[in-house]
Amino acid sequence: MSPTPRKVSLVLSYQYPGKYAFTVLAGAVESDPALADVSLHFPRSRETLLDTLRERADAGDTVVAAWSFYSASFGPSVEELKWVRERLEGRDVLCLAGGVHATAETLQTLQAGFDLVAVGEGEYTLRTLLARVLKGEDPRGTHGVAHLVDGKLIQHGHGEGVRLDDFPPFAARHVKFGAIEITRGCIYACRFCQTPFMSKARFRHRSVANVAHWARELRRTGRRDLRFITPTSMSYGTPNEAMNLAAVEELLAAVTEAMAPDGRIYYGTFPSEVRPEHVTPEALALLKRYVANDNLIIGGQSGSERILQATRRGHDVETVVRATKLAVEGGFVPNVDFILGLPGEEPSDVEATLDLMQRLSELGARVHGHTFMPLPGTPYRDAPPGRMDARTQQRLDQLASQGRLYGHWKQQGALAEAIVARRQPRAR
Repeated sequence: MSPTPRKVSLVLSYQYPGKYAFTVLAGAVESDPALADVSLHFPRSRETLLDTLRERADAGDTVVAAWSFYSASFGPSVEELKWVRERLEGRDVLCLAGGVHATAETLQTLQAGFDLVAVGEGEYTLRTLLARVLKGEDPRGTHGVAHLVDGKLIQHGHGEGVRLDDFPPFAARHVKFGAIEITRGCIYACRFCQTPFMSKARFRHRSVANVAHWARELRRTGRRDLRFITPTSMSYGTPNEAMNLAAVEELLAAVTEAMAPDGRIYYGTFPSEVRPEHVTPEALALLKRYVANDNLIIGGQSGSERILQATRRGHDVETVVRATKLAVEGGFVPNVDFILGLPGEEPSDVEATLDLMQRLSELGARVHGHTFMPLPGTPYRDAPPGRMDARTQQRLDQLASQGRLYGHWKQQGALAEAIVARRQPRAR
């Protein structure tokens, strides 16, 4: 007689911002026939998370609880873990963490109380870990997983980079939908960004046929709006800095058909920004034919030529100005991102950024302000947090009061300070 399969419950802390990763990872689990005996749960608060963990443990399941977080949300996730553990009353729950922060600061994440960390991309790692749990094997031996032994970090490799077509972009069976990730990784490798340093500095694109398939699945549920996840939307279909507008048009035409008759396609807006050098008359005309959004998110980041070069942005200030003018002429409202307090900024660099913000707003743009956060896993990991003096804050407040500037730069300043306060020395 074959042994009775174990009942395994995967309980996901399905809250912002981790729910975006879990929408994808749940799709990876539900689409694997070998994991049919794993039940998935999506509690949306710490209270329902605790209730679900208790309920599944009391039912006799082997329970895996999972968190995914960015560096800015590491603190709240650790607090939630501690709160839950204090109330489990002896129930056995395996607590797993993943995401960009856990990958970049694996030791810190384990020392915060998580049992295991999934290092790198999580699709294969999570599938393999759950398969081991189903068989009664030790999950700590999973490739791509790290744990502590007597306080020492033990890591079994790095989670494999995936071919996007091999995994669904969301968990349709569990009715957990989101934007479709069409590109993973980024060749530009800006020094402040975690994306290329976790997912490699190269593009991996989901095929047009695969995107269209999942768009049809989305439309079957009655949903009308389709959005995409990509670090640079006009890079779809290319391996390098050049645009492949034929590939972008093939994609947009295919999803327009898939979402017919009344679907709405959002492309070049959050979460699929446009690099300024990709804002051309031809690209704008193409977007105008297909998209529902009347705005574009454009990455400007700084008004200082010196800082743009230091951060390896790959464009100059004039390119940002030209992109803004073209977007307005093309019938789009440009929302231009800027990061304040970047490493190495001098007063003249700050003034140049503020002046560019003012200039772009006068051209018809809205300016989106961010405060620099020294994110783990990036070349700027050990930099000081972004800070603004009184004069800078006054100019920002003035732009905001005029409706020209929006964003959470003040809250991000506090988050940047918290990231630095938790920062540990680099391992030698």
